[in-house]
Amino acid sequence: MAEDTRNGSAGRLSWSTLIQFSLPNLPLAALDVAVFVYLPPYLASHLGVSLTVVGVVWGSVRLLDLPVDPLLAVAMDRTRTRIGRYRPWLLLGAPILMLAFHMLFMAKVGIGRGYLLAWLLVLYLGSSIFLLSHQAWGATLARRYHERSRLFGFVAIVGVVGTMAILAIPIAGGGLGRSDAQNIQAMGWFLIALTPMTALVTAARTPEHISPDVHVHAFAFRDYLRVAAKPEVIRLFFAQMALTLGPGWMSAIYLFFFKQSRGFTTQQSTILLAIYILAGFPGALLASALARRIGKHRALTVMTTAFSLGILTILVVPKGNFWATVPSMAGGGAMAAGFGLTIRAMLADVGDAVRLEQGKERMSLLYSVLNLAAKIAGAFSIFLTFPLLAALGFNAAEGVVNTPAAIHNLELAFLVGPIVFVMLGGACVIGWRLDARRHGEIRAQLDARDAAMETP
Repeated sequence: MAEDTRNGSAGRLSWSTLIQFSLPNLPLAALDVAVFVYLPPYLASHLGVSLTVVGVVWGSVRLLDLPVDPLLAVAMDRTRTRIGRYRPWLLLGAPILMLAFHMLFMAKVGIGRGYLLAWLLVLYLGSSIFLLSHQAWGATLARRYHERSRLFGFVAIVGVVGTMAILAIPIAGGGLGRSDAQNIQAMGWFLIALTPMTALVTAARTPEHISPDVHVHAFAFRDYLRVAAKPEVIRLFFAQMALTLGPGWMSAIYLFFFKQSRGFTTQQSTILLAIYILAGFPGALLASALARRIGKHRALTVMTTAFSLGILTILVVPKGNFWATVPSMAGGGAMAAGFGLTIRAMLADVGDAVRLEQGKERMSLLYSVLNLAAKIAGAFSIFLTFPLLAALGFNAAEGVVNTPAAIHNLELAFLVGPIVFVMLGGACVIGWRLDARRHGEIRAQLDARDAAMETP
């Protein structure tokens, strides 16, 4: 399909295309909250799995899963079907995710580490396929520097909607008298229903264009090593790792911190988390606008600095004061919303530079690098925090009253780790050179070459 029918004469995507393409981020964003914030405490508190086992299994699964994304990327970049390159992969990921959701969220008391290990591996395989195909598709759908900020900003906004929907389940469940376990299971059924619906709509309604390859030689592993070794890719890899580990560290111990340190109930803690996530709506709009105004890399450094300063205020407000805590949570959520969308948009620009150099599409490989960084960070967020809390004397069992020293250690863990990692993430893109002017030059050369190759 020609680009002007997809993007308009100025390369601008229509609102209908933005909406239809962004829908898979509804279950992806909801998954992040349900799996990382609610599922680990549920396993430890309600199913009787120890904190150490949860942390070790989560970390082990992440490490075992590391080679999956690069292998999937090689397959995706080489895929050429009548229905597209990324569309069949998106459709494949949905049923795998649905099965994993059922086996984890509907698990029974008495499950062992083997059960947890196996089904977490299936979950991460499905999420890798679903996420990687969606990200790479988006990078090829929006081709202009500022249009990518707009597209990934809209994807982030849709993600906020998905997160709010999953958070509404325990909030409403608390009012209806449902137990925490029943709310967790309801989250699982919600994800099982939402995932296939969004994948089908996107696959049916979003156009996909496969860029022509200049070179037709067989796969050469050195080409992929050259991509992974590019300075821009390495910088974004470490930025993604740090900016995933910071908020992920907070997510892993969020409920413990707000219930036992701040004195909030589970329902109040969920509402505060909902405010944090909901602030991502204006935060994504702000990040997208700021990126178009001052450049993506500068916008990222501004947001990481503001996040780190704002998150410190959580310990300043009085314990148990809900309304005084709201501004801190809203400010942190607004800034964090811009982390992912900015990095993904920057990586899409790098993908154009790689295609100009190598003559082949490498978007899947590039986004597998980001996903690899996120997986490493995700492994450490659970692997480090849960055993660390146990070693520091914190007891996660229901009804246990922890000592003041254990609560103090919990507070330090909640704040120090995220601030350090988020600031490191912002520092990774200082001095970034692939700005709007340079990308415009690259895009002009690509468009000219593509037009020449596609002309009979």
